[in-house]
Amino acid sequence: METEAHIEALRRAGDALLAVTAGTPWSAEVPSCPGWRLRDLVRHQGTVHRWAERIVRERLAERAPFPEAEPSEAALSGWFAEGLDALEATLRAARDDLDCFVFLPGASDARAFWARRQAHETTVHLMDAQLAAGRPLSGVPAALALDGIDELLTGFHARARSRVRAPEPLVLAVHADEGGRWTTRLTEEPPRTAREAAARFDCRISGPAAALYATLWNRADHRDGTLRLEGDARVMELWRARATV
Repeated sequence: METEAHIEALRRAGDALLAVTAGTPWSAEVPSCPGWRLRDLVRHQGTVHRWAERIVRERLAERAPFPEAEPSEAALSGWFAEGLDALEATLRAARDDLDCFVFLPGASDARAFWARRQAHETTVHLMDAQLAAGRPLSGVPAALALDGIDELLTGFHARARSRVRAPEPLVLAVHADEGGRWTTRLTEEPPRTAREAAARFDCRISGPAAALYATLWNRADHRDGTLRLEGDARVMELWRARATV
């Protein structure tokens, strides 16, 4: 996906998240984020937007501390909207040769990195808000879903901090109906993912990209009948237990 498409996805997800909160009590529990209420989710997302915006705007070379903010429930919607507006404007104004802090393996284009990261950050937390409101997930466009699966497998879970480990080598194959193919090798080391179909696998999960996106980001259950599972289902149980982001 192009950077501008990521910025547009960020905007859509942020607006949709705000719309969900309009009809949901701030005290609603967020089942996908144990211990959080809807107000905690929105404060977190608004804080992350401000954090990312500062890194891009000031071209910070190192990770900045998260800003401290405790807006009241009465002010929360407006505060969130202000942060979303600022992040969108800063990303649109940033130069393509932006040089600043990034934190996922292989990220070399900082502007593209932050637009992509915040698009998926906000899209995933939109799903959290929908779950808190008791609403069905609205679905993610296929191109964005494929891109987010790729970021998750080749970025987040390529880091040393990934908790997805297996005492014996396992291969998880991910096949999207729209064409995306990934092979993730699980060992006692951080997972390693190749953008290719698996010659052999212990477990293969396949189906629509949007359903794979929600499942691999742990916002949907692989057992709900939407996806097709072949091989050892315990591999997906391991993923569900440990692939927390």
